[in-house]
Amino acid sequence: MPELPEVETTLRGLERPLAGRRVASVVIRQPMLRWPVPADLPALLAGQPVHNLSRRAKYLLLHFDHGTLILHLGMSGRLCHLAQDEPPGKHDHFDLLLDNGAVVRLRDPRRFGAVLWASGDGMTHPLLRSLGPEPLLDGFDGAYLYRETRHRTAPIKTVIMDAHLVVGVGNIYASESLFRSRISPMLPASKLSRARCDRLVQEIKATLADAIEAGGSSLRDFFGADGNPGYFQQQYFVYGRTGEPCRVCGTPVETLRQGQRSTFYCPRCQRR
Repeated sequence: MPELPEVETTLRGLERPLAGRRVASVVIRQPMLRWPVPADLPALLAGQPVHNLSRRAKYLLLHFDHGTLILHLGMSGRLCHLAQDEPPGKHDHFDLLLDNGAVVRLRDPRRFGAVLWASGDGMTHPLLRSLGPEPLLDGFDGAYLYRETRHRTAPIKTVIMDAHLVVGVGNIYASESLFRSRISPMLPASKLSRARCDRLVQEIKATLADAIEAGGSSLRDFFGADGNPGYFQQQYFVYGRTGEPCRVCGTPVETLRQGQRSTFYCPRCQRR
């Protein structure tokens, strides 16, 4: 599933070709994704200028005068910027045709993505308004994490993946951040000291920033809007490396299941 770095990479790839352009037309080929695609989008968007783009958690937001187009890549989706309209493929479900002949196309084989509309301020949409702070902004710091984990007995790996606590720390980057922090993914969140909260926040920010710099992780389906893959998977310390030697101490990387997701860790470097 594309996580925050992949969505941020997509955003950066679309900003220049999209911002300031007008929508010439909208094509809906598959009206049922994770939720129904609003049938009135062609009428709502035709002729409208895209003022700017932003990201909230793993949602891409295209801002117009009268509302916000909310896009989510789901499990396997990607947004492609094509210099000119090309014949759609089997999994090409939604197009924004621009006034210069280019097209932004949602390709989503598993159809877990989303195309939604919010009148006015998109941040008031039910999917967005209750989300936690962005991990790369100042509101997410060691003091916040320490305060919010005092009564949480769940493992810290599960807690930092809770989007109501902080957004965008998905499975890959949670495992990598905990390794960089030398914190066991099994440690109850309430047991983290203030110093370890500071260290974990620092490493979450650094891990996400490094992943964005590398263009995200290309596992299975993800490619940026320009068609290029990400390369952060080449820097993984633990994710997907079960049985391979830890890059720090040489101990074989182990795996466990937490919240129906695989967690990768080094049992020597990440002691409780």
